[in-house]
Amino acid sequence: MVYVTLAGAILAEILATTAMKLSEGFSKLWPSVGTVAGYLVAFVLLAQTLKTMNVGTAYAIWSGAGTAVVAAIGMLFLGEAVTAARIGGVLLVIAGVVVLNLGGTSH
Repeated sequence: MVYVTLAGAILAEILATTAMKLSEGFSKLWPSVGTVAGYLVAFVLLAQTLKTMNVGTAYAIWSGAGTAVVAAIGMLFLGEAVTAARIGGVLLVIAGVVVLNLGGTSH
């Protein structure tokens, strides 16, 4: 169940960040409302996740997945440049999350 909550937090963060881009500096009402609502949901779900998951693991997955997906959305749908460096950067973010999670937990 913790991964479902974390997935919800990631999805909300992705939607909020995309809405922020569409808000044009918070000058458009509905994308601005979507940004605030999305981040509120994201932080509530992330806080619930942290009740049972290590903060380092949860934050690495949340921020890494959000970064990778938002970068892909930018390149695929928002006209941002698709370059080898950008793709490599996204792959490095994903690799970093994997390496952090392979470290396991210590008590």
